[in-house]
Amino acid sequence: MNAQDDTRVIIVGAGLAGCLLARLLGRGGRRVTVYERRGDPRGRGPLGGRSINLAISARGIDGLKAAGLEGHLRDHAIPMPGRMIHQEGRTVFQAYSASGEKAINSVSRSELNLLLLDAADECEEVEFRFGMACLDVDPEAGTIRFADEEGREQTDRATVIVGADGAYSGVRGALQKTPRFSFSQDFLEDGYKELTIPAVKEGPHAPYAIEPRALHIWPHGGSMMIALPNLDGSFTCTLFWPYEGPHSFGAVPPEEVREFFDRFYPDASAVMPDLEEEYRSNPIGPLATMRCRPWHRRGVVLIGDAAHAIVPFYGQGANASFEDAKRLAEGLLAAPGDPIGAIEGYYRDRVDQGNAIADLALQNFIEMRDHTGKGWFRAKKRLEHLLHGLLGDRFLPLYEMVSFTTIPYAEARRKARRQWRTLYAATGWTTGVVILILAAVLAITLPG
Repeated sequence: MNAQDDTRVIIVGAGLAGCLLARLLGRGGRRVTVYERRGDPRGRGPLGGRSINLAISARGIDGLKAAGLEGHLRDHAIPMPGRMIHQEGRTVFQAYSASGEKAINSVSRSELNLLLLDAADECEEVEFRFGMACLDVDPEAGTIRFADEEGREQTDRATVIVGADGAYSGVRGALQKTPRFSFSQDFLEDGYKELTIPAVKEGPHAPYAIEPRALHIWPHGGSMMIALPNLDGSFTCTLFWPYEGPHSFGAVPPEEVREFFDRFYPDASAVMPDLEEEYRSNPIGPLATMRCRPWHRRGVVLIGDAAHAIVPFYGQGANASFEDAKRLAEGLLAAPGDPIGAIEGYYRDRVDQGNAIADLALQNFIEMRDHTGKGWFRAKKRLEHLLHGLLGDRFLPLYEMVSFTTIPYAEARRKARRQWRTLYAATGWTTGVVILILAAVLAITLPG
């Protein structure tokens, strides 16, 4: 290993987390080589059918701001200040914040990835090598072995090797062979399939077929569809259905999907002319939560989905990955002579946060799928907003803490629980129930 290798960082994976980390380290003067299994995405069009749109919020914006890219996000995003619930032929808008002004941002995954890749490539210290698949990693030697598209192998080495190569990480696979490395993956009984609502030429929201400033949800007790707006006027829709059962992928063949949508998603069916073909052609993707411990071995470290793959129901996958990248970059840049210490500090700070957001995402799946259309749920949300308006930061709804602050995920969860316990202790259970009933009345009698 030559002297330059002592400060060089190898990143495996040119996805969202890997490119942001490369940009942050490159701006800080660190030499970075990014290896990516696939070809350069700038030479081909975006792939459809496999990518759930991103919902970038405060944590993701904070990471992009650190990289000098916050303004670029606004050029690629559509703000969504709430969710629009479609049920029984009517729609109900539910604001995400008490003020109604805070918003999460719908962004195309491929467009954001290209933005980050170009931004990292602008740094003279950053080099990309595409078409290189990770074969093995030796944490003790600080080496990593790759194969190119012709199967030719090569070995590289660096003091720090970062696995940013996604849920099915090759770097994590190598760490799984080392002693005392724990890994688990839990698949939902549900999968996902991507569909499209195309842009329209006429209508009250043209070029959008439906209201663009909202995340749309069609809940159906055990299954649902969501839709997020794109800049071109279209919506990326995602079915989250069980694999088997009465309202499932197994129960609805392509030739019957139009009739099924006309029955259960009639307003969506009316604006989805390519439904049959997309349903037939687009694959069903699995939904899994993956956890591991520890996220590092000597100078080899994991970030993003490689460390903590989560289901997409809190819109925090990319946001959590950006937090990882920012925290790891800060540590490595602050202590160039102690990369192992920087990695260990990153892991201590982030592992509980990764587990907390994984749990919250699973919890929010039930909320979105089964509860958003219920009156009591609307009442609870109104009560949370009312309390936040009255008490300010002394009562912060959990959703706002997760989406609109950078309070650590685990602390946000603890704070939310403390707030409700304190409320009931201060008012008594009877008063609390009365307040909830009044909020329910408001939810029923007032629009939205």
